[in-house]
Amino acid sequence: MPSGGGRTGAGDRVTAVAASLADELVAIRRDIHAHPEVSRAETRTTALIADRLRAAGLSPRLLQGTGLVCDIGGAEGPDGETRGRVALRADIDALPLQDRCELPWASTVPGVAHACGHDVHTTVVLGAGLVLAELAQRGELARPVRLIFQPAEEVQPGGSLDVIAQGGLDGVDEIYAVHCDPKVDAGQIGTRIGPITSASDEVSVTITSPGGHTSRPHLTGDVVYALGQVITQVPAVLGRRLDPRSGVNLTWGAVHAGSAHNAIPSTGTVRGTLRCLDVRAWEFAGQVLHDAVEQVVAPYEVEVTVNHTRGVPPVENAEDCTGALEAAARDVLGPTSVLLTEQSLGGEDFAWYLTKVPGAMARLGTRTPGGRSYDIHQGDLQVDESAIGAGVRLLARVALG
Repeated sequence: MPSGGGRTGAGDRVTAVAASLADELVAIRRDIHAHPEVSRAETRTTALIADRLRAAGLSPRLLQGTGLVCDIGGAEGPDGETRGRVALRADIDALPLQDRCELPWASTVPGVAHACGHDVHTTVVLGAGLVLAELAQRGELARPVRLIFQPAEEVQPGGSLDVIAQGGLDGVDEIYAVHCDPKVDAGQIGTRIGPITSASDEVSVTITSPGGHTSRPHLTGDVVYALGQVITQVPAVLGRRLDPRSGVNLTWGAVHAGSAHNAIPSTGTVRGTLRCLDVRAWEFAGQVLHDAVEQVVAPYEVEVTVNHTRGVPPVENAEDCTGALEAAARDVLGPTSVLLTEQSLGGEDFAWYLTKVPGAMARLGTRTPGGRSYDIHQGDLQVDESAIGAGVRLLARVALG
């Protein structure tokens, strides 16, 4: 199991090697940022990572499609004791958004940008791997490590399921990751035991009827009125049928029905997201959703179809793994580097790994101290690049155990 430990010199060794890579890693991050690739099309990014790992004497294994995994060290440590493998995961895809960062390394691909910080995540895990590879060559790596560079985090079903299906977690005992947080200063991390993100599902409700004239709603099913009842009543039903402590949230994002002010349309659709902080409530929420929609529209003589697409479960940080991250941060980033992060209703497919092995994700601060707070999934996102070195030291140190 992970252990935090005190300052034994491992942090100093990690910091020294990481410092020697600092300029190169910033250049790599800028290269990745300038050449973003959307989900399942990350061919250039995969090749860049693989080439740098091979140059370090490692043997990356390319996954089907895009992405790769790479092992460092064997199961037997320098002391002859067999230890389980620890994994470090990065997501490598970009978003279909226009880059508006207005920096020399802005995206060269129209309509595609690293607006969620995956360029930072990728560089951090690559850097941590290079640090650990050098320590392994010195005989200072006490347990084996697997680097996971995962495609397609931004789509559903996410690329983590592809990695798992291709044996990416075979032999792994625990797993760690970071996610950029532009509301936290660079050099600090945010952690939390238990759910740190939310389950995130896609929901669409389609209502149909013969349609008709707005002067005669009693002669047909009123699609628009029924949609209105779904929009307002179904979230309220979920709030009464599911434990309020589970953080269930159904929010609609798109409504489409009709084109004329005096005609009742024959079809209409509302689409949104269902989010939940508790995995047990998430497993039950789908049936409650279906029942609520059918009951709400029952009086209006319309046909209804509910499409509920499971997305990702919550990321539930294991207590001991969270403690290991916090101890590593205090060792290499300083005694005041750890903050309690808030729970987020955003989804993260790192959660699928945690259904197989214990692990934890930390929020990696990317804000320049005293500077502006940006938001992820926005084209103007900028990060303080000192966060790269902080993330490298954090993940390399926690991997050492």
